[in-house]
Amino acid sequence: MSKEDYSKAFKSGKKDYQARMLRGEKPTLQVLDDILPERGNYFEAPIGLVQIPTEQIVGTKTIGRSNSFAGNFMPILHENSEFAQKWSTLSTSHVEEGIRDPIKAYEYMNKFYVLEGNKRVSVMKYHKAVSIPGDVIRIVPKRTDDKENKIYYEFMDFYQSAPINYIWFSHEGDFAKLQKAVGKEPGEKWSEEELLTFSSLYARFTAEYKAKGGSKLRITTGDAFLTFITLHGYSTVESKTTNELNKLINKSWEEFALLQEDQDIELKMSPTQEKKPLLSKLLPKSASKLKAAFIYEKTPGTSAWTYAHELGRIYLEQTFPDELTTIAYENGTRENADSLIEAAIADGCNLIFTTTPAFVQASVKAAIANPEIRILSCSLNTAHRYIRTYYSRMHEAKFLMGAIAGAMATNDRLTYIADYPIYGSIANINAFALGAKMINPRVKVYLEWSSLKDIDVYEKIKENKSSCISGRDMVIPEEASRFFGIYHLDGDNPRSLAMPLYHWGKFYAQLIRTIMDGTWKYDDAHTSTKAINYWWGMSAGVIDVVCSQHLPIGTKRLVELLKTAICSESFNPFSGILYSQTGIVVDDPERSLSPEEIMSMDWLAENVIGSIPKKEEMKEHAAPVVDQQGVLKKKG
Repeated sequence: MSKEDYSKAFKSGKKDYQARMLRGEKPTLQVLDDILPERGNYFEAPIGLVQIPTEQIVGTKTIGRSNSFAGNFMPILHENSEFAQKWSTLSTSHVEEGIRDPIKAYEYMNKFYVLEGNKRVSVMKYHKAVSIPGDVIRIVPKRTDDKENKIYYEFMDFYQSAPINYIWFSHEGDFAKLQKAVGKEPGEKWSEEELLTFSSLYARFTAEYKAKGGSKLRITTGDAFLTFITLHGYSTVESKTTNELNKLINKSWEEFALLQEDQDIELKMSPTQEKKPLLSKLLPKSASKLKAAFIYEKTPGTSAWTYAHELGRIYLEQTFPDELTTIAYENGTRENADSLIEAAIADGCNLIFTTTPAFVQASVKAAIANPEIRILSCSLNTAHRYIRTYYSRMHEAKFLMGAIAGAMATNDRLTYIADYPIYGSIANINAFALGAKMINPRVKVYLEWSSLKDIDVYEKIKENKSSCISGRDMVIPEEASRFFGIYHLDGDNPRSLAMPLYHWGKFYAQLIRTIMDGTWKYDDAHTSTKAINYWWGMSAGVIDVVCSQHLPIGTKRLVELLKTAICSESFNPFSGILYSQTGIVVDDPERSLSPEEIMSMDWLAENVIGSIPKKEEMKEHAAPVVDQQGVLKKKG
């Protein structure tokens, strides 16, 4: 039987050898010595006895035995050779007793190269063993800016928490995302039980994924697995049976296929200008109306953010009384968002707006399961092809608010109260600071976060003695507080100066028109696999600044002048030379930041006193939003 095995392995080796020759590739095993960096650009780090995934063993350390095997580690020496006899004996031993002696190998860039035990590896690969024990020395290359090098260093950081060597990713940051996806804090160690549970789930996923043809996709199995558990939840998929896992993989397949493409976002910076007849004029009266659901976090009475969207919903009903009906679902959380969306679909809604970034994951899951339903999520910098996202360029209004505050400050000190360190909010802070500095070069902006643990923001304001404060954007109905917008503090009493305005009604109305006039389908046909993000600003009428009667007439005129310049795109708040707290960001006076650079800001302007907090410094209610949209600080 062992001779028959060698014969089969020999044929497999010859076939692989010839195929590689035809492709112009090296037909025999890779040799680590041939690809190592120059001496001085790497060092060796023993990591001890580990289970080596056989599919990651790709070659030998030295050239000595490389020509005895094809590139797939199958033998290519004649069947009557001494080598063939030894291989056959090892094969028999493996079948009857199992090969237990560890090999010796080097690991470089998460691939393994055998120093001792090439025939054992060949036999194990032939018998389709998943792993083989090995005493391993890691080759650690010098840090570079090369993408693969950066991913490798991220892998080594992850390995300190979880000694897992069988998963790999195509993109930077994914090892940190995996740590987060399984519910671990950065650097938190995994227990033995957690490692076994993960290994079992990953093995089951891999088997089902590859059986469906995953090996043909231009992504790693790790890429697909990370997307899978991020989308459906690690604890949820871990409890699934193999049959249930298979069904969920089938439902998620298009998401895996889309990973092959660049995850670009098609930014729609303004509404379409094309005017077409409304749906009611195109279709007979018997045609079904649009029914839109609004999924809210909290309630309009307790949340200024939700209240603004509720005003938008009411505006929609008033604007399209014959074409549209709406229904609101309140008190959404990350835990019940799935059921609220399911309820909306069961109630006949064919258009769903989820109004907070915390609901993105639930939105994507629902869109995969219900491709006929249009789902839009109010979030920024989110690349999911199944849903569309939308947000306002509030930084334009915040620049004007900063200019007002700079003009009205009596002691060169301002306070900016922010809520969450998420995409978009950092741009708002910096725009405010730049607007204030344009009017008053000496002004300092004290940044306070309302969602930090054990911090009394108003005590901090008393300490820094700010003469002008930027608070929450608008009033909360049930609080009826006057602490919103920009205000002076006269003792404990606020005196309003201006407030930013989200006109979500106009935003929603123009989105509805894209459905009614056919532009929605046109966008689908012309954006390929790009995710669509509507990011509209002052020029679209979806944000504005409302000035108080307390504001001097000259300051009001300045605001109107700046508003006109921004709307006409003759001025960008983030143009010219820009400085952060740590140095220069832009040194070209003619350059403006791109929309992508504005959305993903991770720095604070030089005149801001404060910092971007970490998740663990924030209150519990901030976690869902920060998890989904939190700004990731770039290293270096």
